[in-house]
Amino acid sequence: MTSTEPGKLFFHNAKHQITIVNDDFITTSLVGNESIDLLVTSPPYNVEIAYGTYKDDISYEQYLEFTNKWMEKAYRVLKDDGRACLNIPLDKNKGGQQSVYADFITIAKKIGFQYHATIIWNEGNISRRTAWGSWMSASAPYVIAPVEVIAILYKKAWKKESKGESDVTRDEFLEWTNGMWNFQGESKKKIGHPAPFPVELPRRCIKMFSYVGDTILDPFLGSGTTLVACALNNRKGIGVDINPEYCKLAKDRILEEAQILQTKLL
Repeated sequence: MTSTEPGKLFFHNAKHQITIVNDDFITTSLVGNESIDLLVTSPPYNVEIAYGTYKDDISYEQYLEFTNKWMEKAYRVLKDDGRACLNIPLDKNKGGQQSVYADFITIAKKIGFQYHATIIWNEGNISRRTAWGSWMSASAPYVIAPVEVIAILYKKAWKKESKGESDVTRDEFLEWTNGMWNFQGESKKKIGHPAPFPVELPRRCIKMFSYVGDTILDPFLGSGTTLVACALNNRKGIGVDINPEYCKLAKDRILEEAQILQTKLL
């Protein structure tokens, strides 16, 4: 059973504890304070991508205000030993050069987040370059890094206060603690969403930074990738998205890719 009314549970699977909420994360009351062990998300980049009825082309100042609001809410819903993995751009060149990553970290610290580390994700998109500024000239060249970053933050304590079961393997731990991750991005056409990330990204974050059975949150669920990773790796998952069409897309992917049975809403 699903609901298409904003501010309501859209989907819930009791066995796997996978929940989709159709609401605005900033104002929703359906995610409790100090209830989340790990937040994994890729927020809107504000690079003029059309997300259904929403297009993220607000001014950079408005974008930073929006970032501050949702990160304040994220801070409240995390447990004291909760962590956050934010997949964000290093910088932005559409509409003027902006240091997105640096501004995110500055906002996070002002809110109260503690900084732990940064992972560089090389998704192999070097061929996407379309502009060089002044070609072969010192007049006004553009420097564009073909990578994204995953900022690792935490609320108050980096070391987990509670004990739990870790399922990361020796080889995974050795590979993933190297802060340069190399794997391909996801196809927009295949997923049906303008900015999907691959399951490999939340899978690594979930296994590295949470215990089996922990509660994971994605406040910008989009196509549902984080919840697919939760279901496949024995974590409870909550996803929030303001767009009911993306909530349906996420539900369909969870049912198909994670092969869980649909159950009625509680």
